[in-house]
Amino acid sequence: MDALGVGLVMAVTPFLAVFLTRLGATNQQVGLLSAIPGIVGLFLGLVMAGFLQTRRNIVPWYSGARFIRLLTYGGVGLASLLLPAEYAIRAILAMVLISSIPQALLSVAFSVMMNAIAGPEHRFALLSRRWSTIAIVGAAMTLVVGQILDRVPFPLNYEIAFISFAAAGAVISLVFSRRIDLPETEPDATFERSEPWMGQIGDLAKAIWAEKPYVSIVFKRLVYIMGSHLVIPLFALYYVRELQATDAQISIIATAQRIMLLVGYYLWPRLRKRRGSRFVLLATTFVMALYPALTAVTHQVGVMIVLAGVTSIFQAGVNLVFFDKLMETVPEEGGAMFVAVAQTLQYLESIVGPLISTWLTAYIGLGGALILGTCVRLAGFGLFLSDRGNRESRGRAAASG
Repeated sequence: MDALGVGLVMAVTPFLAVFLTRLGATNQQVGLLSAIPGIVGLFLGLVMAGFLQTRRNIVPWYSGARFIRLLTYGGVGLASLLLPAEYAIRAILAMVLISSIPQALLSVAFSVMMNAIAGPEHRFALLSRRWSTIAIVGAAMTLVVGQILDRVPFPLNYEIAFISFAAAGAVISLVFSRRIDLPETEPDATFERSEPWMGQIGDLAKAIWAEKPYVSIVFKRLVYIMGSHLVIPLFALYYVRELQATDAQISIIATAQRIMLLVGYYLWPRLRKRRGSRFVLLATTFVMALYPALTAVTHQVGVMIVLAGVTSIFQAGVNLVFFDKLMETVPEEGGAMFVAVAQTLQYLESIVGPLISTWLTAYIGLGGALILGTCVRLAGFGLFLSDRGNRESRGRAAASG
């Protein structure tokens, strides 16, 4: 039910960058939309992890943070309703900034909580079912959003969609996520010491460096994810400015992606049992590495719909295997802090990537920036391909369990 609420809001999230673009936002402002959460997370990620490690029960904190984050999309609609376009763009970016504070907590709490619910044997199963629920609801409701955007005059169409779906999704998520029942745990004082903060950072660095499988997978993920952050803000710009896609057509692209995610969430857990997680990792990261470049050479909306749908099957595998591989190497003691370190490094990339790519569009165009993202992703794939330690890491985790 929590996933159902999230799915309702996910129906409007693909249109946030599109909305800013149609309001007249610059490429840099669209890039800021992706970079702002990273800026906040970079500074608050470890702080939030330390806070969560002192909580006996993180469920209420997860629930509250999720509610605020989802409700932000309703604020986007209100800003547009009440303010002129120029000021609405600034207000929307300000709300994204404010909501990034609970998002920093949510990013850590989600991984820790889902791992506690599922355990090492059922991470793929739990997340494939949860994300399938989000995909089903998101796919169905994205079509509804597309019809609203296509039939109601701008900007009222966006205002109705953002306010109604955000309010419904946030309330459903809050009501049901609070019912998640996890046993209370003793506060973890692994990194809670009275020594100066520089000393604490040094102790944390030593603890992290001692976990070689963790360091290895985090580094390889970072290289690959950098390519993702380079291209994230470019897709909406490409749909609007290169493909000249209508809101209804963009909703069909998003719906195709949601539907085919379902196929992926059904397929990859079964392939993992038969072929192992290394096969899933390599197959999915290779295909998704090519996706930005294939987008750059696509000039027909119909082809884009097919391409987005097919590659979403592989995106589902990336989502599952990246989470599984990370949690496989995270030690039980100080788990929230290890997750936060990985998240903080990704936040840093989410700041730099969108700003670089949107800046480069002035020199190499949207297509060139998309191809650059493909090159970086292929570099990450090469690291996964050359890594012979995956089997050792899996065996180590299994023996520890």
